[in-house]
Amino acid sequence: MTVSGQPTWRHSVFRPCIDLHGGLVKQIVGGTLSDTQPEGLRTNFVANESAGKFAELYKKYNLRGGHVIKLGGGNDEAAREALKAWPDALHIGGGINEENAVKWIEDGAEKVIVTSYLFPSAKFSLQRLQSLCNLVGKERLVVDVSCRSRGDKWIVAMNKWQDLTDMEVNKESLDLLSQYCSEFLIHAADVEGLCQGIDQDLVQRLGEWVTIPTTYAGGAKDISDLELVNKLSGGKVDLTYGSSLDIFGGIKVRFMDLVEYNNAVASEQC
Repeated sequence: MTVSGQPTWRHSVFRPCIDLHGGLVKQIVGGTLSDTQPEGLRTNFVANESAGKFAELYKKYNLRGGHVIKLGGGNDEAAREALKAWPDALHIGGGINEENAVKWIEDGAEKVIVTSYLFPSAKFSLQRLQSLCNLVGKERLVVDVSCRSRGDKWIVAMNKWQDLTDMEVNKESLDLLSQYCSEFLIHAADVEGLCQGIDQDLVQRLGEWVTIPTTYAGGAKDISDLELVNKLSGGKVDLTYGSSLDIFGGIKVRFMDLVEYNNAVASEQC
């Protein structure tokens, strides 16, 4: 045990999500989001239930720290419905900036998630990150370093993962960012929504690099992926499931199995 009484080891767990597009809860193949070619969008699932119903489900099983991502415009009402259903428990992302970050926290977000605002003209702005950190506080800020692979590197992608920035995801960049935020969220945009497996190399690297709580999303297709992420990252990285999950129309992974998995981990850590 550490001095604070917290265990010195950690185990990866399931983190839930609510992806919003056009005001509806959807699961989308991440690499097909495009402002210039909207007809190319591939949608795996559109929910009949509202965002608030999914938030209530996560609250029922105490799945804190899930991310609510607004993919484009027309999603604010649905996002606020989710936050109202479980205040101070969910993280909100999509269009977050200095003008609206405080309002989203006032509306019930535990934390705000930022990406594109930090990259004006696709170039990283440390000043913007520092200003946002000063505005909401480090503990309220999550930096989304969702990325695309280019050769043996991963490059941060912004604007619904359409545009590559000037930042490589590596130890140096994550160390810098972690000075101003309390968590990372990382979508592997190349495999997001495909249900063909996680980016194992990226997860392993994240385990070597990150020093703050980190959630990975992209390609998870079996409950065994949780143990795989735990092994690859040394328990430093949590995992989000999307299109493979039964509550999102999938057939590969049962939501209740993930709940039971998290409960088992929590019992071990007591």
